[in-house]
Amino acid sequence: SADQEILRDGSLWAYIQVGATHMLTGYDHLLFLTGVIFFLKGFKDILIFVTVFTIGHCITLIGATYAGITANEHIVDAVIALSVLYKGFENLGGFEKLKVNPPNLLLMVGLFGLIHGFGLSTRLQSFDMGEDQFLAKILCFNVGVEVGQVLALIPIVFIITYARKRKQFPAFFKAVNWYLVLAGIGLFAYQIYGYLTGH
Repeated sequence: SADQEILRDGSLWAYIQVGATHMLTGYDHLLFLTGVIFFLKGFKDILIFVTVFTIGHCITLIGATYAGITANEHIVDAVIALSVLYKGFENLGGFEKLKVNPPNLLLMVGLFGLIHGFGLSTRLQSFDMGEDQFLAKILCFNVGVEVGQVLALIPIVFIITYARKRKQFPAFFKAVNWYLVLAGIGLFAYQIYGYLTGH
C-alpha cells in the first residue's frame, strides 16, 4: 500500500524509486545473489554472473509485465525460495556428496534470473499502473531494480571479499550457506502456506 501511494502520482521517478526499494528489501533476491557471490572469486567472474542474472530478470520483468503474463505471487516466490535453497546446497558441495555432477552454474543463474524477474513482474502488476506511459513505467521500475541491486551488492561483495582473507572464512562460509539452505526451506514453506490459506 505504501508503494502504491508513491506510484499514485504517476511520475517515472516514482517507479525508479519503488523498483530500487523493492530490490533493497527483497531478501530472497539478495540471499540468492549472496550465494552466487560466495562461489565466485574474481571481480570478472562476479561481473559475468551478475550480468547474466540481470539479463535474465530484465527479460521476464519487462516482457511478462508488458504482455500482462502473471501468476500467483506465492507460487512464484516459492520457486524463488527454492533458488536460495539450491545455491546454499550447491555451495556446501551437496551435489558432490550425492555423487552427481552439478548443472552448469552460469546456465542456472540465467534460469533463476528469469524466475526472479517473473517474481518482480508479478509484484509490479499488482499495482495500479494506469495506461499512460505504460512501457516507460516498466522500464523505469526495471532501472530502479538494477540500481537497488548494485547498491545491495556493494556491501555484500565487500564483506565476502574481506571475510575470504580471514582464517575464519571456512566457518563463515559454512554458516552462511547453511543459513541459505534453512532460509530457502523456511521461505518455501511460508509461501506454500500463504498459497494454501490465501493469506
